[in-house]
Amino acid sequence: MNRRQFISTAAKSAIGAAICAQSNAYSATDSNWKIGIYTRPWAKHDYRTALDEMAEIGFKYAGIMTHKKGLVIGVKTKERKAARIGREAQDRGLQIISVYYGGNFNADRSKKAGINGLKKLIDNVAACDGKNLLLGGTSNRKVYNNYYKAVRETCDYAANQGVVISLKPHGGLNATGPQCRKTVETIGHPNFQLWYDPGNIYYYSDGELDPLVDVVSVEGAISGMCVKDYKHPKEVMVTPGKGKVDFPALFKKLYSRGFTCGPLVIECLDDGSISQTKKEALSAKNFLEEITGKLG
Repeated sequence: MNRRQFISTAAKSAIGAAICAQSNAYSATDSNWKIGIYTRPWAKHDYRTALDEMAEIGFKYAGIMTHKKGLVIGVKTKERKAARIGREAQDRGLQIISVYYGGNFNADRSKKAGINGLKKLIDNVAACDGKNLLLGGTSNRKVYNNYYKAVRETCDYAANQGVVISLKPHGGLNATGPQCRKTVETIGHPNFQLWYDPGNIYYYSDGELDPLVDVVSVEGAISGMCVKDYKHPKEVMVTPGKGKVDFPALFKKLYSRGFTCGPLVIECLDDGSISQTKKEALSAKNFLEEITGKLG
């Protein structure tokens, strides 16, 4: 092993250790993998219905995203409401592992407005006892600088509240692994991390870029994943394991490159009735447990 290889390996080991430490901080359970599900598959219903279904299926981790009224938690959400959502999750035996917000949190107005908006989101995530604020980035080049200046300015603020800020592939200026990694490394703060989304890699490349190829670019840098599949053309409302993403191969590759623990939050399922959604959610849960159980 030459000097460059040694440094690279040491860096990946350090990142992996930090991610595992963070993952274990989510819960005192035995598993290093925190398998959860977002509210999005129940978006036609109230978020409480989603939480009820998650608990009945046997999930321990909930991701907060959308419900019938739009975003469950956003910039305009009152902190007391966010705290109530956290209590409602806890009453069902669920821990909120991720809160997703795909907007620009007012960064289109100014850097100051972006900072204030992002702090409001962080406050809400902390109020519901969430562990991660997942951002979708921005496709607007005019907003880009203010958006990520706000991120940089609030990383310490979030860390002090026990909230990690993350970015995932979401089209535009962060549609691929290399784009996301470059952004995370440019910010250069340990509290701003990268989540992966294999379904979005396919979606925003019109099915042409295979996550198995793209993911090599983010080896050693991933701290969590939106578990999303894809069917052509342009469909992500797919139960993981039923689409184009080769999840067993993807996890095997990621595991060998430093992603050995962390949150795995299912984002989408096949559309259907509420009973069908429950069936698909259980199928996705079992699918992930089977894959991760064979790692290591």
